Amino acid sequence: MIDLSFPTPPESQQAESFREQVRDFLATELAGRTPLQRVESWMGFDAGFSHRLGEQGWIGLTWPKQYGGSERSALERYVLLEELLAAGAPVAAHWIADRQSGPLLLRYGTEAQKQAILPRITRGECFFCIGMSEPDSGSDLAAARTYAEPVDDGFIVNGTKLWTTYGHKAHYMVLFCRTSRDHEDRHGGTSQLLIDLTLPGITIRPIHDLSGAHHFNEVVFENVQVPRDALIGEMGDGWNQVLSELAFERSGPDRFLSTLWVLIELIRALEGRDDDQSRIAVGRLAAHLMSLRRLSRSVAGMLQRGENPTLQAAIVKDLGALLEQEIPDIARQLVDTGRADAAHRDFFQVLHYAVQQVPAFSLRGGTREILRGIIARGLGLR
Repeated sequence: MIDLSFPTPPESQQAESFREQVRDFLATELAGRTPLQRVESWMGFDAGFSHRLGEQGWIGLTWPKQYGGSERSALERYVLLEELLAAGAPVAAHWIADRQSGPLLLRYGTEAQKQAILPRITRGECFFCIGMSEPDSGSDLAAARTYAEPVDDGFIVNGTKLWTTYGHKAHYMVLFCRTSRDHEDRHGGTSQLLIDLTLPGITIRPIHDLSGAHHFNEVVFENVQVPRDALIGEMGDGWNQVLSELAFERSGPDRFLSTLWVLIELIRALEGRDDDQSRIAVGRLAAHLMSLRRLSRSVAGMLQRGENPTLQAAIVKDLGALLEQEIPDIARQLVDTGRADAAHRDFFQVLHYAVQQVPAFSLRGGTREILRGIIARGLGLR
C-alpha cells in the first residue's frame, strides 16, 4: 500500500525561541534593504552575508559539530530558512551547499571529503553549484550524457551541463554523470563526482535570463582529468544518490516563498480598498501559503527522522511553483498596472521583477511534467 501521508510536524518550543534570535539578527543585518532587493532573496548573491551567517553557526545548522555544524534539529533549520526568505535575505551564495551538497557529502562522502569541504561550507567560505541538467534533456536526469571515463588514476570527463545557477561563482560542483555505457537501464551506470571548478578543461559560459541578469551558466567539460578520490559514494549508484539529494532540493520553503514579497507589497498597495474581490483573493493566497507551509514542515519532520520523502517533496515543489506563479498574476488583476505611481513604486518594481522570473519556477528543481510523472509513478498510476 502506497504511503502518501504528510505526518503532523512535531512542535518545538526550542525552534520557536530560535526564530526570535534569527529575526533579531536579520532586523539589523538587512536594515535599509529595499523591497526590490528583498524579492531577489535566494537568487541574491552576497558572499559577505553568507560569511556573517556562518559566523553565527547558521550554515550546516543540523550537521555534526566535528564538521563545523551546530547539531540543531531539522525544524530549527526550517525556521531559519523561512525567516531568511520571508525577510528577503540574499542567500544564494551558500544556499545549494547548505541545502543539498553538504547533506549529500555527509551521507555518501568519504571522511577525507567531509573533513576538507564541510567546515568550509559552514564558515560561509565554500559555495556549490548543481551539475544535473543538460542540453536536450532538461529535467530528465536519466537522459544525461556527460561521461566520466574511468582510468587508472581517476576519470576523464566530457560533456555539458546547463542552467547551472551561480556556477561562475561556485567553488565546487556535484556532477551527475555516466561512468559506464554498458547498462540498458537508463538509471544504471551513473555516478556523482565532486568537481573542483578550477580544473583545466572546464569552461563556464554565461546565460542571461529575461531580465538580463547572469545567474545561469553553461558548463562544458573537455577531457577534464578528475582524481579518483572525487567519487562520491559508490560507482554506479548515482541515480539512488541523486534522488535522495532531490528530496532536500524540492521540499523547502524556497519552493513557495519566491514571490512572497509580491504579496506583501500587494497588500500594501490595496490599503484603503474595501471590496470583496481583493479580500477573497488575498485570503485565498494566504490560505494556500499556510497549507503549503504545513506540507513542507511535514517533509522537514520526515527528513529529521531519517526518512526519504521523495514523493512528498515532489508534491510540495509542484504545488509551490503553482502558487509562486499565481501570486503575480493575481496582483496584476487587482492593481491597474497601467497606472504606476510613486505611492506604489515598490509594488510595481517587485511585480516587474517577479513577472520576469516566474516562467522558470515550473522548471527549476524539476519541470512540472517530470514531477507529475514521479508523483504518478509513486502512486502506482504509471
